[in-house]
Amino acid sequence: MKKLKEAGLYGGALVPVSGSLAQRYNECLAMLGVAPTALTNFAIDAMGWSPEIATEKGENYYLNIGEANTNAIIISPEQRYKPVHMPSHSFDRDLMEAVFAANNRIIRDITKDAAICVHIDQKIDAFYEPFDLLRYDTITVTFDILNQLDVKQAEQNELIATFQEGNNFINRELHKKLIENAKKYGDLRHRKLTIDPLPLKVSSFYTRAFGGVFVLKDFITDIMIFEDKAVFDKAITDTGHDVALFHKDHDELIDKLVKDFIIDNDLKKASKSKRFDRIKKHRFMEHSKEATHSFVEILDSHFLFKKYITSLDIEVQKQLNGVELFFQKSIINKEIKQEDYIDTVYYKALHQPHSSLEEEQAELIWKLLIKMQPIDPLHLYWYDKAQFYEAYQTWPDTYQDWVIQGILEENS
Repeated sequence: MKKLKEAGLYGGALVPVSGSLAQRYNECLAMLGVAPTALTNFAIDAMGWSPEIATEKGENYYLNIGEANTNAIIISPEQRYKPVHMPSHSFDRDLMEAVFAANNRIIRDITKDAAICVHIDQKIDAFYEPFDLLRYDTITVTFDILNQLDVKQAEQNELIATFQEGNNFINRELHKKLIENAKKYGDLRHRKLTIDPLPLKVSSFYTRAFGGVFVLKDFITDIMIFEDKAVFDKAITDTGHDVALFHKDHDELIDKLVKDFIIDNDLKKASKSKRFDRIKKHRFMEHSKEATHSFVEILDSHFLFKKYITSLDIEVQKQLNGVELFFQKSIINKEIKQEDYIDTVYYKALHQPHSSLEEEQAELIWKLLIKMQPIDPLHLYWYDKAQFYEAYQTWPDTYQDWVIQGILEENS
């Protein structure tokens, strides 16, 4: 992961934390029931997730309570506009922006000397089956202030109100309490320290709950798509819900998504795209075992790439070149069958979100497509970082270099 960190692709664009902020962060972890970090210097994203702490704990989702309900930590207003590196839900980034947009002034006030624990409550922990995901359309975001500063403000205001009643201004004991309170917490009278619960509407979304589920509710029919085969197998035994059920690896899923105008399948156009080029080179890497050149040299050279492909087993060559072969031969013979040349991997991977989708919907469908065929390294990084980091560690060293180079070029 060192190369990714140096390239800013693992834990990049974050807020540095040290000193008193690190202490506050540990106090927030304690509020969440999470063991403190021994690190004195680290960095955090919009949700307060730290790549260094995740590495330390050996757990990417250390802020979560189970898979369904997510927590966030806000210790600085600088977290606004930062990325969310390890989301549990497809809406996490938008949700944090809504939190900052609705409470920016209050967050600035609180984080002067405290911090905020954010609870993203889907109430999924009270659900018994994945179908319960169909029944809710609102997420409630609640907030706890570190050291109950909002409660202390109410107590201070109550002391002041008592002091101003009748002759209480001569009450020595009350004087003492006010002075002790002011020394410990400062003047809290005019500060904004209360954040009301924030309800947010959701429609189609992805959640890590139940092993990972896509819930599509914006389209012609409701669809649920499962990552976990065991969860899917159990779900299909329930016939009491009017929803289409698929496992992400089902071939029939592609047909359903095309039929409902969720994805497009213009393979000829896709075959001329940068995405196709990346996918083909990734598939080549998976089959290349005895290269004497680095992957950077091979994949950046048209001649070397062609040379190495022709050295592979003939059946592998047919797989890798199947898309181009089909469109070349179809010019002469319109009767040839697509499935005789283009294998299932290419066929699934070269679909894209339907052009009619709104941006947020398209982002969700890209995430689904990369879950179905995780063979485009750029889109894997963009839409499923957790899986990208896992896969990255299995790749040859020089292929890692080529992927990093490509992501940096696309991100610039």
